[in-house]
Amino acid sequence: MAVDVVMPQMGESIFEGTITKWLKKPGDKVERDEPLFEISTDKVDAEIPSPSAGVLKEIKIAEGQTVPIQTIVAVIDGAGAAAASAPAATPAKAAPAPTPAPAAASAKTASPAPAPPVSAPIAPPPGTSGSTERIHSSPLVRRLAKEHGVDLTAIEGTGAGGRITKEDIEAVIAGQSALAAAQAPPPAARPSVPPPAPAPIAAPGAPAAHGSQYVAALQVGVPRERIYFGNYEVQPLSNMRQKIAEHMVASKHVSAHVYSVDEIDMTKVAAIRAKSKDEFEKRYETKLTFMPFFVKAAVAGLRAYPTLNASLDGTSMVLHKEINVGIAVALDWGLIVPVIKNADEKNLLGIQRNLNDLAERARSKKLKPEEVQEGTFSITNPGVFGGLFGLPVISQPNVGILGLGAIEKRPVVINDSIAIRSMCYVTLSYDHRVVDGAVAHQFLHKVKETLENWSEPLV
Repeated sequence: MAVDVVMPQMGESIFEGTITKWLKKPGDKVERDEPLFEISTDKVDAEIPSPSAGVLKEIKIAEGQTVPIQTIVAVIDGAGAAAASAPAATPAKAAPAPTPAPAAASAKTASPAPAPPVSAPIAPPPGTSGSTERIHSSPLVRRLAKEHGVDLTAIEGTGAGGRITKEDIEAVIAGQSALAAAQAPPPAARPSVPPPAPAPIAAPGAPAAHGSQYVAALQVGVPRERIYFGNYEVQPLSNMRQKIAEHMVASKHVSAHVYSVDEIDMTKVAAIRAKSKDEFEKRYETKLTFMPFFVKAAVAGLRAYPTLNASLDGTSMVLHKEINVGIAVALDWGLIVPVIKNADEKNLLGIQRNLNDLAERARSKKLKPEEVQEGTFSITNPGVFGGLFGLPVISQPNVGILGLGAIEKRPVVINDSIAIRSMCYVTLSYDHRVVDGAVAHQFLHKVKETLENWSEPLV
């Protein structure tokens, strides 16, 4: 029998998904629970398994398309039932109802008349909020709304749960264009203005236009393909990259970023790890890294200074009782921040196992949406790539993120003598609307004190 493959709901607040890649093509044999396609949502990228064994008969939704949950995206012929399922596919492709055609024809033959007003929402006037924070919509919809000056609060979504879909926003934009065309004065009424001189375009191989030259070239109608020249490649941003860009720009716009830096002597922790890592891995079947030590130290700091384990809601500060630490994981196609829930209740072994599991499933696209949500503080580790230190952007709605530099042996002065120690720079990015510099440095000192005087057992 034929089995419909639907767009799954990857979380309570997720009402649509974008198919980023089909892992099978029509005619391919698939096994039950074998990865069939990849999707991207507002929260996480994931591989979706096949709901049934059989042969992939039809792909209904192409790569790059965004559709609501429960939309049929493909059809699988169950094993041994290909012949039975083939006739069922015919009525699925029913022809569109013929009634709209006469209406369209009559519209074309009707006498010209002024276009009726289009109830297309426009950008809110000054003094109104125009916020789309509570609106159910995708990043693509919000970007289109911003580009075309559309107020999402005035649109009634047709998607699941009242979600505003791409089709909804495109309909509004089309309505705005029609209204603008109807209200525009005839060409004869416009003053004659000589066309601007075309922007100079350099010969092939010359440096590409930048800054004001680029904008000027676009304004006079020079095609983009003539602005770039020489040896180059243009790649569209992936869905994940677009979401990262949106999230980072929003964070810099919302939070008053301030940075503090400290240096930690990691010699004692490095010696404990070097002595125990082989036995630790053999006994517990998981590698021992430096990250769980930093997580435990951050937890100690957050307990002592809970202002950093908070978020801002309008004019109210929300102090979280749980300590959920997000850990930035670098992927070949972007960055994701899975969350260690209730990190304050776990010992070092528990944190290490949780870390390894989340990182592995992040790289294999097996994370669930709830595993990248509800973080109250974040840690990122540019040091693993050799970075001395970094100034990370706060992950909203957190008010702080700890950046870890590389652990390197350096000469330092101890008791008026020079010694070689394993040193590490750490940075704290914090939201100055909530956290003051004094609290930030007290937090860093607590992290430093915990690591330099490590006394907690590994298990």
